[in-house]
Amino acid sequence: MRHEVTARLRGAGLAGDRLQGYVLAVNEIVTNVVLHAGGYGRLLLWTAGGSAWCSVTDSGPGIPARYLSAPEVPETYEVGGRGIWLAYQLCDEVTVATGPIGTTIGLRIEL
Repeated sequence: MRHEVTARLRGAGLAGDRLQGYVLAVNEIVTNVVLHAGGYGRLLLWTAGGSAWCSVTDSGPGIPARYLSAPEVPETYEVGGRGIWLAYQLCDEVTVATGPIGTTIGLRIEL
């Protein structure tokens, strides 16, 4: 998945640290699908309006309300909790829609 996302975004003009950071953010969100939502999901990747967009959707139980605000820096020895925090650091925009039938997380970065 990382190689495919990298190749497609490189073809769209994203490069360097921004490309690598965005791919890391996408990977972290997909990893959450594997760890917390049964391992099945859907990734959509497209470009529009000078930005690259990624939408990751799963049919898991939803994200608990206490995790829905922009995350704070995880504690040094805290286990987990870095994936969504990293996405907020590495993307220009992060959106979350969640409920009892699944979650969709959107990631945007300017090209």
